[in-house]
Amino acid sequence: MNIFYIGQNDYDLQLFESQYPVPCGMAYNSYLVADEKIAVMDTVDQRKGEEWKASLQSALGGRQPEYLVVQHMEPDHSALILWAMEQYPQLTVVASQKALQMLPQFFEGISLEGRTLAVKEGDTLSLGNATLRFLMAPMVHWPEVMVTYEETSKTLFSADAFGSFGTLDQQEDDWACEARRYYFNICGKYGAPVQTLLKKASHFDILTIRPLHGPVLEGEAMENALRLYDIWSRYEAEKEGVFVGYASIHGGTAAVAQLVAEMLEKRGQKVCLMDLTEEEVSFAVEDAFAYGKAVFAASSYDAGLFPPMYNLLHHLQAKAWQNKRVALIENGSWAPSAGKVMREMLSQMKQVEIVEPVVTIRSRMKQADIAALEALVEALIG
Repeated sequence: MNIFYIGQNDYDLQLFESQYPVPCGMAYNSYLVADEKIAVMDTVDQRKGEEWKASLQSALGGRQPEYLVVQHMEPDHSALILWAMEQYPQLTVVASQKALQMLPQFFEGISLEGRTLAVKEGDTLSLGNATLRFLMAPMVHWPEVMVTYEETSKTLFSADAFGSFGTLDQQEDDWACEARRYYFNICGKYGAPVQTLLKKASHFDILTIRPLHGPVLEGEAMENALRLYDIWSRYEAEKEGVFVGYASIHGGTAAVAQLVAEMLEKRGQKVCLMDLTEEEVSFAVEDAFAYGKAVFAASSYDAGLFPPMYNLLHHLQAKAWQNKRVALIENGSWAPSAGKVMREMLSQMKQVEIVEPVVTIRSRMKQADIAALEALVEALIG
């Protein structure tokens, strides 16, 4: 039994899912498990379709695949399903029942009769010496998702779980850097389903994890990934310290945030200071999740909240940000409103404690404001 990589690196992609910057590109991972019978593990994005076809045919070496295992129907992994079915008439598509129901949504007129095998939790498929065991993973991060454990090599094909941004030859040395941003922006809302998958995976002897994006994980790197996924999916703080995010129009709020960061550091706190008007929001989401405490400082705008801060809080709410301790600072020249809006948005999130009181700055920080900021910092760090 052999496992061949037939995935593709996309160096030209600027925005993954049309929203997340990927300065190091993106990898669409796909594999061929070759034994007495052959199973293709997922396809790739249409952007790299021709390259994938060539890699598949080269790996096949003239043989015909019996199965195409579809773990996830999102188009960056499923774009070539119809082509594969037409190219290899004997091919059987193996997927969850939900995935098979989705197929006609993506491929109009596709003929599935006699060409599919619906699998459920714990079902196995023998390729000869290799055996594929299927584990359902609904809402990690779509409802049809499953993962596949190959028993001989002790490999977990993990769908989007344990994925990361970046092409395989341009990965960060620290896997967690782009894996964290990937996790919280794509899977962050689904902590409970991720916990369920981790519990299932714990019953298997796994030597290798092969996600649909990002590098193969083995040894210490795999153990670290499992540890971090457990922390992330429990919504626990990964790092000690404080995330300080600020949205300033003319610099007044920025000066306050920078002073608060200095106050925190003098008290021994590690600080992640971020200008939300300059940093793309997915990076802010990543860091806001990583720390257990946060300071949000924002200008008032149109009797509401300056949009860069509104955008961050909206994303955090959508991704189920929770279990945090937060201090709020608002700025306003005639009718401060940012604090009210931030409080309202945060109150809709689970187990978010807002430290009292909200500090209000009028246009520019004055000497008299410093004592209130010092008190706020003390209340935040307890």
